Amino acid sequence: MAMGTDPAVETVVGVDIGGTGIKGGLVDLSLGKLASRRVRLNTPHPATPWAVAGVVREVLGQIDATGPVGLSLPAVVRGGTVETASNIDQEWIGVDAVDLFSRATGRLVAVVNDADAAGMAEVRFGAGRSEDGVIILVTLGTGIGSAVLVDGKLVPNTELGHLPLHHGDAEDWAAESVREHDELSWKAYAHRLQTYLELVQQVMWPQLIIIGGGVSASAQKFLPKIELRTPVVPAQLLNDAGIVGAAMFAASVQFATKT
Repeated sequence: MAMGTDPAVETVVGVDIGGTGIKGGLVDLSLGKLASRRVRLNTPHPATPWAVAGVVREVLGQIDATGPVGLSLPAVVRGGTVETASNIDQEWIGVDAVDLFSRATGRLVAVVNDADAAGMAEVRFGAGRSEDGVIILVTLGTGIGSAVLVDGKLVPNTELGHLPLHHGDAEDWAAESVREHDELSWKAYAHRLQTYLELVQQVMWPQLIIIGGGVSASAQKFLPKIELRTPVVPAQLLNDAGIVGAAMFAASVQFATKT
């Protein structure tokens, strides 16, 4: 599915579901910016499907906008169904997320992987907006998420955080949560990222790698220490990327149903 948006749609609500917070806002699709204040509520624990859906309903209740909603979820979402649960509650596996959120909110919804949402936003409005070809966004957080876009079109549900590295998943060695847990210096963390990004480069050979996730705000502390044949740059939309990308995805789904 091409990730274009319906030119008649100017604003769409996006909601980004994370491990600690559920954030949402009305997005101006012409600018890639929030057109309302950002609403944030804590993610429930345990983050079971209906508990999360209830908080999403509360978030939407604080956003003064009607119409369809785009939601980003930290999981592989294929045909609306959740296929993985590496960093969310295991009850999500097999859940029809589109049906769940539609029933919980009474709205038309579209659901997309969270890294895919952020990648769409960064390529359209952020660090990748002037690049063609293959662009990869890598999100560093509790795990490692990834988004692959080719000439602006999303290749959904890539899981480059699960590439094998040091006899395990790459995210078990190079995620931001691992840096914090192991109390790594920025130099030591950059060394780990260097190894991981070299692996990504060998597999995909992109034109550009964008580093997203919360740690991207500290990019100046580790990116200058990484030397790769592929340019590596920090994300620009930061905490709004998932919200913007989710709204973009919802608009693209609307557009696809009309043609």
